[in-house]
Amino acid sequence: MRYLGALTTALLYMQPAATKSATNKEPTLPLSSDSAFNFQFLIALGNAVTGGSDIGPVLGAARDIIPGDMASYSAAFHKLAVETKALAADPANAYDPVNVRDTWFSAAHYFRRADFYLHGNWSDPRVDGYWTEQTAAFDRARAALPHPNHRVQIPAGDFTVEALWYSVADDGKKRPTMVIGNGFDAAQEDSYHYFVAAALARGWNCITYEGPGQCTVRREQNVGFIPDWERVVTPVVDYVLSAKADLVDASRLVLVGNSFGGYLAARAAAFEPRLSAAVLIDGVWDTYDGFQALCPPDLVALYEAGHHDAFDEAVAERRAAGNLSTNAAWGIDQGLWSFYTHSPSELFTRGKAYHLRDVAHKIKMPVFVGDAAYDFSFPGQAQKVKDAIGEHATLHRFNGTSGYHCQTAALQDLSRSIFAWLGKTLG
Repeated sequence: MRYLGALTTALLYMQPAATKSATNKEPTLPLSSDSAFNFQFLIALGNAVTGGSDIGPVLGAARDIIPGDMASYSAAFHKLAVETKALAADPANAYDPVNVRDTWFSAAHYFRRADFYLHGNWSDPRVDGYWTEQTAAFDRARAALPHPNHRVQIPAGDFTVEALWYSVADDGKKRPTMVIGNGFDAAQEDSYHYFVAAALARGWNCITYEGPGQCTVRREQNVGFIPDWERVVTPVVDYVLSAKADLVDASRLVLVGNSFGGYLAARAAAFEPRLSAAVLIDGVWDTYDGFQALCPPDLVALYEAGHHDAFDEAVAERRAAGNLSTNAAWGIDQGLWSFYTHSPSELFTRGKAYHLRDVAHKIKMPVFVGDAAYDFSFPGQAQKVKDAIGEHATLHRFNGTSGYHCQTAALQDLSRSIFAWLGKTLG
């Protein structure tokens, strides 16, 4: 999944694995009896729009995956990744740069899929090994893009921001520019498929980035999430307005936050007046409210009563016994890994710092607030974000097949909606 909301959704499903199933109220045909895997397959299929996967191979991998079995999920996508990498590296396929680009993009994405359920064991060599593979494959793909691009490391005090710059052209023309960040689990390489490809096609430059807790920074610098996300975004804006000043229209500089990045971007926007607008996909008001609302009452009671050791033990016992749904098991694993703690109670305590109550009123730029009809991670929170920002915010409801979290597998509608709003708002 692409989101911290996945953790709170996960906690909603802290129940024996035998009870998990995909709801028949979902707006699309279920591809797995396991709701978590169904969502993951939709993510993989959605990347086909921008050359980051192929429909048949993804469905073939899905056929071989045992519902709820994380090991079979990882194995199936790793097998597909290795096979696709071989196709990408085959000289017989290298005559066409589009062949090279799309096949390497797909290989990179499948390696990221293979890594997804591995973070419960921090010492598993595949966590870094698969990431090395995905990074190398993605770099081969982006080298074949018709648009100039490069990686950049941006110093930010006690950590370094990892970023990727994409320009429409290096022609000295100033163009609108997006600063794009993900959330709980997705990589900046995923941002190419979610946002960058659509933006480049519409004449926008982009820079994607990762900060503490996010994929490469967490692996290479061993730092977990921080709530004061302006410490991440401000150095990125500094870089864009200095190193890329000849290519960036400073009057159309837009911050995009995806998933939990909806909180992170809103927090940063409250402290960064140089931004022209912000796009939140989707709106997140208070992380801990989501934890508290969705976690089973018995565990909430333990934590709220201050019995943190008992809370930690109860969570660990259920995880070890296989008595959690796929969503719950993954959510705990990913939460501990990305926040860089081995304690579930510490994870909950840190989560209390991630809210907009004290800063939303400081956001004075136009803000697009996404609200997905079938995203139950933080119900009603997008409206709270809109209300707190006030007249500067526009709430956009995504319904039907566009109503999954982050408009998964409906990227055309996502792009249409964002760029229509930006065109109307910024010109």
